[in-house]
Amino acid sequence: MNTRHKVAALVSADKWMQQLGSISSSLASKAHNALTLLGLASIAAMTLMFFRPELTDRIKVLSPFWDEYSYESQSRELGYVDVAQFQNNAADAALSASDSPANSASAKEQVYVINWIAKRYRIAQSASKMLVETAYSSAHEVKLDPLLVLSVMAIESRFNPFAESSVGAQGLMQVMAKVHQTKFYDHGGSKSVLNPVANIQVGAQILKDLIRRSGSVEAGLKLYVGAGNLESDGGYAAKVLAEYSRLQAVASGKRVPTFTPQAPAPETDGLREAKALEESAPIRMHVDEPA
Repeated sequence: MNTRHKVAALVSADKWMQQLGSISSSLASKAHNALTLLGLASIAAMTLMFFRPELTDRIKVLSPFWDEYSYESQSRELGYVDVAQFQNNAADAALSASDSPANSASAKEQVYVINWIAKRYRIAQSASKMLVETAYSSAHEVKLDPLLVLSVMAIESRFNPFAESSVGAQGLMQVMAKVHQTKFYDHGGSKSVLNPVANIQVGAQILKDLIRRSGSVEAGLKLYVGAGNLESDGGYAAKVLAEYSRLQAVASGKRVPTFTPQAPAPETDGLREAKALEESAPIRMHVDEPA
């Protein structure tokens, strides 16, 4: 009788172990399937975010690190949105523009400039194209030579849209947002100073105003760098005009070396401190545009 009970117990234990193994195998299979579904869901989410980037903001809000996003990150996102909008507008404008010899010549000129800047400053061709097209559009709005605007950008930031000096000059054209807050109203406020399109448009407007105020390009550049009350601008205007001369040659189709010996950069940060006072002071001189 005892032997019969022992056998029955062993058989029962064996069945229980088989059932436990079956349950474990089932749980492992379900866990594997769950991980597979999670992976597929992640891929689907990333794909959806790629094609619909506006969903990224909703996802970031759920993150515990949302509050740690920096001011610069927000400015970059704003800049990329505005750049995309600008490119769409530029494409629409290109389609509606007449196919005149003047437009063809301008387009050819821009191609020369885009390629040369991309090589000289080692930036992506697409980035160079966007910056050159924005410079041309912004300069034409204020009746300024776009090559001069590009020359200022080259000397100020070497086409780095997120450049920032120790005294607060920011972006491609090193604009001081605290001095020119009102000029950024149409771009969403001074936080858009790192937005490439906004920075170029505001920088071109400032440069034009200073040239009109001073009466010449050289004097306007001296004001732009903040040396209006100083005897010397530290070689700033000379560097800008040298780059301007090179870009003029490039735009005309001439072969211009992309490498030139670099002179010591002017110490602009000290000049920028004077610039804040210079540009916030009342305008004492105004030169009308020639007819």
